Amino acid sequence: MMGGFETKLRDPSLSFPIHMDALNKPGRGDASEQHFATLEAVVWKKFDSWVLPMCTVIYLLSFFSSIPNNQDINNIGNARVAGMQTALKISNYQYTVALTLTLVPYIAMELPSNLILKRVGPDRLLPAMVTLWGIIAAMQGIITAFFASASLTGAFSGLLAAAITKMDGIGGKPGWAWIFILEGLFTFAFGILSFSVLPRSPETARFLSSEERCYVVSKLKSSKAMSDDDRKDVFSWMEVWRAFCSPQVLLLSIVAFLNGTQLVGLAFFEPTIVAGLGYAGRQAQLMSVPPFVLAFLASMISAFISDRYGCRGLTVIFFSFWCIIGFSMFYATTSQHAQYASLFFSVAGAYAVAPAVITWIVNNSAPHIRQASGIAFGFITSCSGGILATWLLGSLSPGPNYTAATITFIIMSIGMVVFSSLNLLYLLRENRAKAETRLSAAKHDEPEHLGDRSAWFVYTL
Repeated sequence: MMGGFETKLRDPSLSFPIHMDALNKPGRGDASEQHFATLEAVVWKKFDSWVLPMCTVIYLLSFFSSIPNNQDINNIGNARVAGMQTALKISNYQYTVALTLTLVPYIAMELPSNLILKRVGPDRLLPAMVTLWGIIAAMQGIITAFFASASLTGAFSGLLAAAITKMDGIGGKPGWAWIFILEGLFTFAFGILSFSVLPRSPETARFLSSEERCYVVSKLKSSKAMSDDDRKDVFSWMEVWRAFCSPQVLLLSIVAFLNGTQLVGLAFFEPTIVAGLGYAGRQAQLMSVPPFVLAFLASMISAFISDRYGCRGLTVIFFSFWCIIGFSMFYATTSQHAQYASLFFSVAGAYAVAPAVITWIVNNSAPHIRQASGIAFGFITSCSGGILATWLLGSLSPGPNYTAATITFIIMSIGMVVFSSLNLLYLLRENRAKAETRLSAAKHDEPEHLGDRSAWFVYTL
């Protein structure tokens, strides 16, 4: 795919006025500052108009803030409050088993799906997964004996569930079943639409001109999101192993496990926790919304600040302290109002940590296969933490106080601070060592395929 485009890049008629210095920072060629600024503004506006909305909705329909809190998880919690567990005549143990089984396919498919994404193309793989999932989700609304999972997320899930449960009895189906059916049908319809909108890559984006495509490719290469040579992105088990052995991937995978336990636990059980604070039915679903609204805002702030100022580690540490505050409040007080207030800290903190952790792995992994593998390892450990959460809150630590689970979450929050700090210190040390190497060596003297271990690859802190 890229070979033909590389040929086009060498065509003088498509010459691009951007060059990279020794540290791969964009420089100005002969093009004027004004032309460069205008081109940059136009390109990103087009991506914000075409790609970002589609990916945002796809992410909303499958994952919220990049950690395994998919649409199943929130709706299972809301459907449980709406009477699903009673209607299906399943015990708490069976409910916990079902939640566990929900996460097993994620763990099994994380690495393979990431590795085949580039070959199949996101324009095919992502819409296909969304469409198929919509079908499965909608079908779960017609079951009568057991269940798996389905639909939207967080604040949207609570609001929609509260509205949809008013359909109780329509078509002979209970309100909780309509939560799955309607949101599953929407997911299916959006998946079909995605086939015609998502581009395969910047080189094939119909909404970009030739010059704009060259600019995007140059930008991706300068930021290490794309290799200078396509041959470096060919699949290799050695690159998968190198990702697994990377200290930054290992440390952040531990953080992802700790965060994933909290995130999935809150996503599954937050409506139930709210119900245990004196709210019931539709009121419990509505009261479950505000903490997720704050979580959305905190996630946006986390993403913006950590990207704008290059401070992924400090962002993770800051919001980990929010988790410590929230879970400590829930544990230390018996006031239901104070315990409800604690959810604003714990839910927002857990959700704001997630995007910074996963993006931190992405920023510090190269080339493509190593990066894709690192992301997969992060999600695998996060999903594994989710399995622990289903048992911790489902059977091992009964409500409404969830004492053992809350203590565990406090310890995990402290662990997130510790391991994030260790990773930050490690990357600082590596960057200093790389800076010294650059003073005494030339880039062309380095062996090939070093990826993020190159002295000219500066780690994001």
